[in-house]
Amino acid sequence: MSRPVLLITGASAGIGAACARLAAERYDIALNYRSDQAGAEAVKADCETQGARVILCRADVSKPEDITAMFAQIDAEFAGLDALINNAGIVGQTARVTDLSYARMREMFDVNVIGAILVAKEAVLRMQARSKGAIVNISSAAARLGSANTYVDYAASKAAIETFSKGLSDEVCAQGIRVNALRPGIIETGIHAKGGDPDRAARFASSVPMQRTGSPEEVAKGVLWLLSDEASYVTGTVLDVTGGR
Repeated sequence: MSRPVLLITGASAGIGAACARLAAERYDIALNYRSDQAGAEAVKADCETQGARVILCRADVSKPEDITAMFAQIDAEFAGLDALINNAGIVGQTARVTDLSYARMREMFDVNVIGAILVAKEAVLRMQARSKGAIVNISSAAARLGSANTYVDYAASKAAIETFSKGLSDEVCAQGIRVNALRPGIIETGIHAKGGDPDRAARFASSVPMQRTGSPEEVAKGVLWLLSDEASYVTGTVLDVTGGR
């Protein structure tokens, strides 16, 4: 029996990797990464032990030509595409708005917003041909909170993803395609170190009503639920996985 096919962007570590490992119980996977080949290969190996067929798709989602090549690879390897987890994203160093450069903001929106929209566009084109599909776009609690003095540009990019998710959902729901977003809160991943603040998650744990940080696996469970038939009447919404924050 053939498995449904899932594309996960930014899947070599963190939330994307956790989603891949959980999804491998049910899906065959196109696993995208930009530069961490070793991480991607480790995730691939873990998924294959669960019976998943996995292909590695090296692509920078800020480059339209990379997205085109990635979907050409998926088309060549699989019969179609059933689901997308739009997870690839970046964050800059902690900074105030008055310190932000054009180059930083341009890269942030090229990856987090334009890249995500282009990936979703290509996924929808393939899902339309089958009149079914499910997409989860990964947002952030930052979209609600604003992230003053740290990542206002990142927060703004994630707010854009939430608006896009609602608009796309309304466009395609009559074609059998569901689109939702998910907001992770303070999650223990490497993204904090990339922002120059490796201890951020532990430091902010006390500000979470549940008094702890979350794990990538807890986020992945929410993502996979949104993709599943158990969420068959859920579209155009945003699920908080934030410990109440």
